[in-house]
Amino acid sequence: MAKGTDVGDNVTIENSAMGMAGFLGQFVHALDGKKRLTIPSEWRDLTGTPAQLIVLPSVTVADEDKCLWVYPMREWNRRLEKLRTVSSVDEKTRRALRVIASRSEMLSWDGVGRMRVRDELLKHAGLSSQVVLVGAFERFELWEPELWKQQVGSVDQASLQKAVQSVGL
Repeated sequence: MAKGTDVGDNVTIENSAMGMAGFLGQFVHALDGKKRLTIPSEWRDLTGTPAQLIVLPSVTVADEDKCLWVYPMREWNRRLEKLRTVSSVDEKTRRALRVIASRSEMLSWDGVGRMRVRDELLKHAGLSSQVVLVGAFERFELWEPELWKQQVGSVDQASLQKAVQSVGL
């Protein structure tokens, strides 16, 4: 059960298999001196073996949405199947997907759960010391703490209700 929702609060949620609950909660971790980020242990169990992740920049128009999306390999492979059918049809989409792929990277973590994200990606999301890891069901996101506070603050109760209704919760 969630203990808090403010940046800085550790949120602990019991996760089951990836297909059931996914990545839930939020955690605040610091980049170490080598710019490595520790993945929460409860999330490491959700990524499968071998521990491979795909990290890509969020693709949004708004600057306040800049974060990094992190997908476990099996979820990324499911999405690739969809991309293959779309990308074979539309030239503009194919070009855009090439750009996204060129800015992405495949990572794994070391024995204690740390991964090193490329500087270009850290810069995209404005990550320099503290990072908020945010569960987003099938993926998790890496946010700069102030941007994450803005995200949370910009969602009103009516928007939450509309989102819940639109997905049938």
